[in-house]
Amino acid sequence: MMKASIFYDADDFRIEDINTPEIGFGEVLLKLKACGLCGTDIHKAIHKTVNPENILGHEYAGEIVKVGEGVTKFKIGDRVVGAIHVPCFTCHYCQRQQYTLCPEFKETNIEPGGFAQYIRLSERHVRHLLFKIPDKMSFQYASLAEPVACCIHGQKAADIRPGDNVLIMGAGPIGLIHGQLLKNKNVSNVIISDVSAYKLSKAKEFGIDHTVNIKHESLKDVVDKVTKHEGVDTVIIAAGVSSLLQEAIQLLRRGGRVICFSPFDKNPEVTIDAGRFFKDEISIVGTYSVSPYEFEEAILHISNGIIDAENMITHEMTIEQVGEAIALAGIPDAEVIKVVIID
Repeated sequence: MMKASIFYDADDFRIEDINTPEIGFGEVLLKLKACGLCGTDIHKAIHKTVNPENILGHEYAGEIVKVGEGVTKFKIGDRVVGAIHVPCFTCHYCQRQQYTLCPEFKETNIEPGGFAQYIRLSERHVRHLLFKIPDKMSFQYASLAEPVACCIHGQKAADIRPGDNVLIMGAGPIGLIHGQLLKNKNVSNVIISDVSAYKLSKAKEFGIDHTVNIKHESLKDVVDKVTKHEGVDTVIIAAGVSSLLQEAIQLLRRGGRVICFSPFDKNPEVTIDAGRFFKDEISIVGTYSVSPYEFEEAILHISNGIIDAENMITHEMTIEQVGEAIALAGIPDAEVIKVVIID
């Protein structure tokens, strides 16, 4: 038996004893050492988009405590990190390197979820989406690999070049990771907007060039000043507010691109200037999740300090505090960036 934090309602998480997963051929059993709290976990809990008795959590890092027959790549005691979904690598989408659109992608999963003491990783996970943690990296830092890899995946769609000007809308964990990755790409300016003074102060700590509190400043005025009225080359929308899309298009340079990185709210219909698609050759691209090909880069970025893991992780809490962690992270003005659930 093992302990798990089970979701029943937005403010009702219960620690219960459940069966420890059994592993089969090619599989491993992982003892969770750290699991990051993702924005999707917060959204699922607060908006109740998952059924009761679910176990959330997928930004996992841990130690292998049991290996199934046929596993040769890993052994008991290995410290590893991985992702939640695995593509098939052979379908229409996988052949076009659109791995997250694979019909089998969302059908694969970890069992039961990261907010538990142990998880089972399938043979496909073990073969394609499990990576060793560097010896000097903590489990807490390693748990950032999944969101960092997601951001790397998203930026691939943007074709960001040195010298570009980029706007990030939203200074939560994802927006701040995007900002740190962009500074490594030698872009001219990174602008980030939010309503939280605390989050914007963290953005300054991470070296992001321009912060805009949209409660008090005009984002358009700042973009015009920074870009000499040309507009930004790329906008990354890292907040689930559909109306941001309309504003993003208005702030975009000719030939620019909007990356929709966050699931939008329940009223996703917005009015946009469709004429810009033809006359200005702009584009809007959605990106979701991560493929197996961004993880090693993500681990390197954490190892070499491009991602400031120490300052990203503002809270470490226990499995008994998952509900409390979600409530805290769901407060817009709370002084919290990344919460990691630790063993």
